[in-house]
Amino acid sequence: MRRPASLPVAVTAAGGSPERAVEGAIERVISEVPAARTHEVADPDTAAGRIARDAAQKAALLSGSLALPPGPFGMLTVLPDIYLIWKVQRQMVADIFALYGREAELTRSHMLYCLFRHLASQVLRDVAVRAGQRVVVQQLTAGAMKSVLSTIGVKVSQRIAGSAASRWVPVAGAAVVGAYAYWDTQQVARTAQRLLESTAATAGTPDARPRER
Repeated sequence: MRRPASLPVAVTAAGGSPERAVEGAIERVISEVPAARTHEVADPDTAAGRIARDAAQKAALLSGSLALPPGPFGMLTVLPDIYLIWKVQRQMVADIFALYGREAELTRSHMLYCLFRHLASQVLRDVAVRAGQRVVVQQLTAGAMKSVLSTIGVKVSQRIAGSAASRWVPVAGAAVVGAYAYWDTQQVARTAQRLLESTAATAGTPDARPRER
């Protein structure tokens, strides 16, 4: 059985092209910042580590389970899979911000940065900029946000295409997909914690908090 040469039908059907479909999924997932399920604690680093591990395990189980159907059936789950994982990661970021008492600062620009910084650091260089010893997350104009989403959509689409073949190998492929989801979620958690640490000294100052509408 031949391996697919391009992205699966489930990805391309949603938006006419794989990149547009992925871009639309990213836009939907960052459009809403979920309510945190945690609260500020005395030792947020330790608590954040637990939240990250739980979320990574959930993402791995979810992704591995959806990747179990082999061949074309497994390919149909690619975009739903990655969208559900982003939702798990989105909730994790909200919970981590709350542990540090910073949930009021969390905007879609923060969410975009946390979810995709490890995959597209150069693309997001205008989202979070360093000012001295701190990092400031900036509000993007509508045009800039569209450009960033488009570029990230291309990068994510390329990653999906590169890993799609694993879904044609039952069980073993699911293990690989699940392991990647675990690693990916841990990277998102690290980005969120580093961002919070880098802005801790100036939290609450006007220029450290983007004013998105």
